[in-house]
Amino acid sequence: MRGRRRFLGGLLAAGALPATGWAELGSPEFLAAARRASGDYALYGLSGAGAALFQLPLPGRGHAAAAHPSRTLAVAFARRPGRFALVIDCQSGKSLAELSAPEGRHFSGHGAFSRDGDLLFTGENAYDEGRGMIGVWDMRDGLRRVAEFASGGVGPHDLRLMPDGASLVVANGGIETHPDAGRAKLNLATMRPNLSYLSLSGDLLEQHEPPAEWHQLSTRHLALRPDGLVALACQWQGDMADVPPLLVLHRRGEALQFCEADEDRMTERRMRGYAGSVAISASGEEIAITGPRGGLALVFDASGRRVAEITEPDICGTAAGRQGLVFTTGTGRVIGAAATALPMSHPVNWDNHLVAIAPV
Repeated sequence: MRGRRRFLGGLLAAGALPATGWAELGSPEFLAAARRASGDYALYGLSGAGAALFQLPLPGRGHAAAAHPSRTLAVAFARRPGRFALVIDCQSGKSLAELSAPEGRHFSGHGAFSRDGDLLFTGENAYDEGRGMIGVWDMRDGLRRVAEFASGGVGPHDLRLMPDGASLVVANGGIETHPDAGRAKLNLATMRPNLSYLSLSGDLLEQHEPPAEWHQLSTRHLALRPDGLVALACQWQGDMADVPPLLVLHRRGEALQFCEADEDRMTERRMRGYAGSVAISASGEEIAITGPRGGLALVFDASGRRVAEITEPDICGTAAGRQGLVFTTGTGRVIGAAATALPMSHPVNWDNHLVAIAPV
């Protein structure tokens, strides 16, 4: 692994990786992990119309990916509690480095680049200590791990670079796990999820928790709008008769805004208390959460009012496309809320997330 890290560092330092960026690959709009019909796993690049532009093998089941802001590099993360993160040159199809979580850690399935792409931030579970950490890796130095700091809670899952480029927002899900127990949730009675804002050096800037009666509302996935609005998709770990809202909106300095799908939260129960992913449209006017267990996705306006519903088996991935919100399903479909060229089907099972590649 050290050799491949040095190889990557040399390529970046020498400018050997193509400077033309994602356009060289047909300008893919999305990345998504999938299980292929053969039973193995791959990372796909998809066009805005849902066509597969490239597919690259993964050593195991993937979860989400982080796309480098300018170079044709993607970091594909293993599904929690996985320990690998694979750095892929999407132009050549080569694996340049495989990051391994430090001893006593596993990755959370998500990561984020700094604005210039020089640093990679990874969510991690320090499972013997029962706390969350953020790892910092330097892309200019062969992906050397240069720092780490506390995530602000237990079980950090998703994390994003805030639009100011100087801070991170982290969804600390509050659920304690340990590899010896697989994916078992070890502290449901005492869990305390939160939404934390951190400086890039690890200072806790702001933190918010759900009300005490909703302390089992695990904060999981994040979407951002350029003006700093954060959309948060949650997963309820309590009694299904008491499911709270699964979409939360937030601006720094304000209280959490819980967005009900309907007054009696019947729709949240139809979703079985589980929101799998979240996205904000390119216009900023629509916010979607997906419910794979209930087979439906919900679209809200920017005020948090539900405006549409999409019924589709195992719908989970969602991201902002140039033509509107786009969704992927575990049955291989790519569908759009407004994009006219969709739907499209593939002989794969798409995993949980669809990751938008920012145009450069």
